[in-house]
Amino acid sequence: MDELKQDVASEQIRSVTYIGMGVNLALSAVKIVIGSLAGSLALVADGIHSLSDLATDIAVLLGVHLGSKKADRSHPYGHGRVETFFGGLIALILIFVGGAMIYYATISIAKDIVTTPRVPVLIAAVASIFSKEWLYRVTRQVAIRSHSPTLYANAWHHRSDALSSVAVVIGFVLLVFGFGHGDQVAAIAVGLMIIWVGGRIIGDTLQELTEGSADQDTIEHIEHIINENSAIRHWHQLRTRMVGREVFLDVHILVDPDLNVAAAHEIAQNLEDELDRKCARPVNITIHIEPDIPEMRK
Repeated sequence: MDELKQDVASEQIRSVTYIGMGVNLALSAVKIVIGSLAGSLALVADGIHSLSDLATDIAVLLGVHLGSKKADRSHPYGHGRVETFFGGLIALILIFVGGAMIYYATISIAKDIVTTPRVPVLIAAVASIFSKEWLYRVTRQVAIRSHSPTLYANAWHHRSDALSSVAVVIGFVLLVFGFGHGDQVAAIAVGLMIIWVGGRIIGDTLQELTEGSADQDTIEHIEHIINENSAIRHWHQLRTRMVGREVFLDVHILVDPDLNVAAAHEIAQNLEDELDRKCARPVNITIHIEPDIPEMRK
């Protein structure tokens, strides 16, 4: 496994998360202050949502810190699944936030609460949409590049905040046109979308925790690398599983039966080096060498 890949990815995750913390802190202060002064319950709730993003930012940093610890006697395969666990935790927070939006919007409709549209509320909501959508895109890029499930979940938390601000804008526009419950209806729709996203992330988390394989693109890339090695006559029993950002794989390779142990080992080592070099994810590899004889071709 190339530990440098892990270290570089961890540093990128920390950097983008620190940026997110600064943006979330500024947005939550602006929304709560303006919402309170303008009497906009929707914007105050949106500000509290931004504040909740700070909690998930801290969860990301904690998950990366604990998940990046080196393997030890109690965790010989490393601590990568700690990061996966925190990704699932953030997804649960997303589901809770979506449910809370639906609940409070429904209560507001039941109480027939109608607010007066105020321009500062619209400005704060639009600023939040642009800043949080930008933060979502930047965070998602780093999450894909680093293969971090925790950061990917946090990226969607940023977008959920942008979507809740969209609900505020829609509510403002509908209030202008005389529909007093527009804000609540938009909030319910956004809440359902957030719950759906959280459910998908939970599904991905369970896939890994139940020993699910790597994604199909990664498996096909690994197979292509093995097939390119002319010293390997045949291979079988390729198995993969995810541990945080790492791919753990084992494979049986068939080589010339007349090779000595040192030569066969060199083939296996070359394959390990090639997989480590060409795979974007850190790879932990176990190779079983077999002689290329008819009974071994399974």
